[in-house]
Amino acid sequence: MANVIVVGGGASGMIAAGRAAEKGHHVHLYEKNDRLGKKIYITGKGRCNITNDSDIDTHLSNIPSNPYFMYSAFYTLDSEATKQFFEKLGVSTKTERGNRVFPVSDKAGDVVRALQKYLKKNNVIVHTNTAVKNVLIENGIVKGVVLANGKEVFADKVIVCTGGLSYSGTGSTGDGYAMAKQAGHMVTKLYPSLVPLKTKQRWCQELMGLSLKNCAIVVKNAKGKVVYKDFGEMLFTHFGVSGPMILSASRHIVKDLENQNFTIEIDLKPALDEKALDNRILRDFQKYSNKDIRNALDDLLPQKMIPVMIMLCDIEQNKKVHDITKEERKKLLQNIKYLTVTVNGTTGFEEAVITCGGICVDEIEPATMESKIVKGLHFAGEVLDVDAYTGGFNLQIAFSTGYTAAESIV
Repeated sequence: MANVIVVGGGASGMIAAGRAAEKGHHVHLYEKNDRLGKKIYITGKGRCNITNDSDIDTHLSNIPSNPYFMYSAFYTLDSEATKQFFEKLGVSTKTERGNRVFPVSDKAGDVVRALQKYLKKNNVIVHTNTAVKNVLIENGIVKGVVLANGKEVFADKVIVCTGGLSYSGTGSTGDGYAMAKQAGHMVTKLYPSLVPLKTKQRWCQELMGLSLKNCAIVVKNAKGKVVYKDFGEMLFTHFGVSGPMILSASRHIVKDLENQNFTIEIDLKPALDEKALDNRILRDFQKYSNKDIRNALDDLLPQKMIPVMIMLCDIEQNKKVHDITKEERKKLLQNIKYLTVTVNGTTGFEEAVITCGGICVDEIEPATMESKIVKGLHFAGEVLDVDAYTGGFNLQIAFSTGYTAAESIV
């Protein structure tokens, strides 16, 4: 039986502490917040997207950075096992569009309470309002931790599950990166990821709150090369664009945004090619030929977008439809198929779902999450340089790595 300290009471920390204790180890969990699972409460817009109900290959394909590192962890705890884990703890789940798995109750609090129940059932000793300053290491072997008040607490194994830098209000302030560096680990450059994007165009503000469904986007770099494509939902905001497609797109550009701007071409009618769309516009123009153009696009576009679209096409809003020129009609078609915004920044870590970057995984043993530098020191969750797209994939990484770390302790 080992004495184990888990640092951080989020998704990876709670499952790691619970599993280590379930195996018979003596476990202390240290959390600097006044309660556990603070970030879980806000995941999935407060509903908690526990995992994605798909096979391991699908999970790996949704991890743009270091997917190979996750093979062992996913085979130790995959999405099906995660669902069963929560079912046993009394959380019934349901699978929605995109194979996203949520609690039937739609309450993230139920997930947190289930994990707390798991800790209590296995006699984990939980210390809230207790920050860990650094890790105790002697001759390349972990010996425990030093608390913020200077007290040394000794242990045979330490699992660091402190999260990243996203949503710092939940306690994710990069503590684990400092601990990793202190232990001799390399931490790659950190970026906000799955984050809303700021745009150069002021007209986005006029569309604030407008949600688009079933549209398509193409993201291009400064040289015009396509770096990402997607189909689904997006949202206009007072600073630019957001929504599921945009968050996933952000992952492909955050590392280069400091050096260049990117453009996003939005196709409002992806089901129609240019010829079919032109025929559709012509039909509408025939139908509303005696109306002002501002009153003739309701069948084609959301009400909120019409004045912006007319402005972008340089058409006088009171111009009669029968007076619209072929060039103006062509401009309308082009803006519907290729509505373009220029991305010039993100809203930063405060609104980022996840952190891109972290502890270099080449220095971590993937089958155990143990440091290759310090014996007995493990890392799990967002603190590692592994991140995924939206859809439950990031929480699965947290659960799988936390569980794997605990499973390896003997």
